Formats: sequence, C-alpha cells, structure tokens
Amino acid sequence: MSEPEFGFETRAIHAGQTPDQSTGAVVTPIYQTSTYAQDEVGVHRGYEYSRTANPTRAALERCLASLEGAASGFAFASGMAAEDAVLRLLPADSHVVIPDDAYGGTYRLVSQVFAPAGLQYSVVDLSDLDSIAGAWRPNTRLVWAESPTNPLLGIVDIDALARFAHERGARCVVDNTFATPYLQQPLSLGADVVVHSTTKYLGGHSDVVGGFVAVNDVNLATHIAYLQNAVGAVPGPFDCFLVLRGLKTLAVRMDRHCTNAAAIVDMLERHPAVAAVRYPGLPTHPGHEIAARQMRDFGGMVAFTVATGEDAALELMSRTRLFTLAESLGAVESLIEHPARMTHASVAGSELAVDPALVRLSVGLETAEDLVGDLRQALDAI
Repeated sequence: MSEPEFGFETRAIHAGQTPDQSTGAVVTPIYQTSTYAQDEVGVHRGYEYSRTANPTRAALERCLASLEGAASGFAFASGMAAEDAVLRLLPADSHVVIPDDAYGGTYRLVSQVFAPAGLQYSVVDLSDLDSIAGAWRPNTRLVWAESPTNPLLGIVDIDALARFAHERGARCVVDNTFATPYLQQPLSLGADVVVHSTTKYLGGHSDVVGGFVAVNDVNLATHIAYLQNAVGAVPGPFDCFLVLRGLKTLAVRMDRHCTNAAAIVDMLERHPAVAAVRYPGLPTHPGHEIAARQMRDFGGMVAFTVATGEDAALELMSRTRLFTLAESLGAVESLIEHPARMTHASVAGSELAVDPALVRLSVGLETAEDLVGDLRQALDAI
C-alpha cells in the first residue's frame, strides 16, 4: 500500500502489512528463523537466509519506504550501520562535506573510520552555500546534511542544498532522524538518500536499536542491497517488529512531541537562568522560515544554553524529576542530556566541539504542564 491517495497515517498502519496469508494474523508475525526450506535446489519462496531477507524485515522496509516516499528502503542494525553503508558507496579517494554541527557519531565514523582509509572531508556550515562552494573539491562526491541538526537544531534548505550538489555532480544525503518522515520528506525536496536511526522517533519507546536507508534511484538501491547482505549489519526480526509497531503511532506521537516542545520553549524563553533557546519554531531562529516551508511542524527536540555556564547546566540535570538524564532521544519519556560530555564527547577538541553550557531536551509525551513545571523548578534552583 504505497498509492499516493492513501494518507500518511493509513500507510503507517497498512503499508507492507497485509494480514498473514496462512493464519490471517492482522499483525505482521515475528519470523524468528535463520533459514527457509527450499522447494528444490535454488528454488525458494522469496526467502532463503535471514541475513539476505526476512519477512518481518521486508514488512518494515516496505512500510518505512512508503512513508519516506521512497522506491526502496533498507533496514540496518543501527543508525551508524546505515550511515556506514551509505559511505561505503563512495570511491576511497572521495571528498565529502559534513555539517559543522553534525552528530558526534557521524563525525567519528567519517574522521576516525573512513578518513584513515582515504576518505577526505570538510566541515562546513551547510546553511551557507558560499562556504560549501569554498570547500568544494574536484573529487567531492557527497554532501551529508542533518535538518534539524544534532544538537544545535540548525536548519538546512534541503532543496537548495540538493540542487547545489547535483549541479556539481555530487549526491545529497539527509539524516532525517530528528524530523521523521511525518514532519519532513527529504527525497521530495531533492535529496538522493535519506538515513534514519530508527532507535529514535520511529521506534519511539526506548526498546530497540536500528537504522534505515531510503532511496529512489535504482542503481543506488542495488548497491545498498548488496552491501546490506554482504556486510550483514541487519536487524533481527524482533527488532523489526518493534520498529514496525512504533511506526503505527508515529503521527499521533509526533503531534504531541511538537505540542509539548512548544510549551517548554515558551517557558524557557522567559526564564532568567536561560541564555538562549534553540528551536526551529521560534521566529528568531535563523532557519525558521525554511523549517516552516519544508516541515509540517518543528519537532520535539529543544536545546538551550544555561546563562551561568557548565556547572549550572550539570546541576540543572541533577534536579529534574521527570526529565531523565540519559542519551538517545525520540521516545515517549522525556530525556535531558549534556551534549559536550555525553552524545558529542567524540567531537571534544575538534571543530565540532559543543558549548559546555548547552543542554539538549528530548521532549516526551507526558502532560505538558508537568514537564514545564519540572524544568522550571530545576531552573529556579540554579
């Protein structure tokens, strides 16, 4: 079920998920098997070994590809495994452009894993096309974007960035983890590849780790499928089942994440202990107009700097009762973290180093008034 006349919510529940033919089960079964009986040598029923393909994984791949408006989708064991597969598409001597506030794991993968093997990279403000042009090289093959970015919630004009890359013979990849396909669909804006950590909003319940790649180009799909099977960083069927379950409620969850985040931002903007708030929904955000154009809403992630510095930021995190101090994001419960020491510790001392006074919130689905009250009392205490 990928026909455009069906709405997002309908496809989230039904795409790739027809009732089981043998039993009539409405929910896609967990095919917890490694291998499949063949009718005769080399003749099977679409499945021969679960590293190559599994029916539960296939259901997830069809559903999420539909939500991203993609012709093909590929599930991986983690978001980093998905990113690794995309970067493996490049010749060894390629040059890539990455954001100056990229996710720490992405920077580590590029700088510590692929760069020693010959990959070249430049760290650039992707909101400035002149800066990208200045970093461009004859062997630039890829521009890697996040929008919103992690952790600073910067916004990239995906349409403009994709056109810029295509005019120069390069591809554009967008990490859509923060926005999800409910709020933003980069392929429709010109991107060539979309990647996700399905661990986050797509799974939505802090109980699974996974990744995803979505593409429209047939050649790209063929190469990614080959890498998925050859490298074997695939999710197990139960993990696929959990993400598929999460997708069914993605739309309603994202609406609530956005509503709760807006309430948090309203309080933070007025609190004297807060120096600055980063949220694309604020009219003062430099990417607000672009975000309003390419996103359905502004998301559930909020970042802010504490006016009196790192020690106060750390104290704040020890005083919240509902916001749990933890890494990751995008689940039903609200989380608070210190990027400089936690999720982005891998970029310490680099050009991507994070302000130690920065606090990142993943705003969950609790009662908005309770979340606002919890954060306010913690801020009042510092």
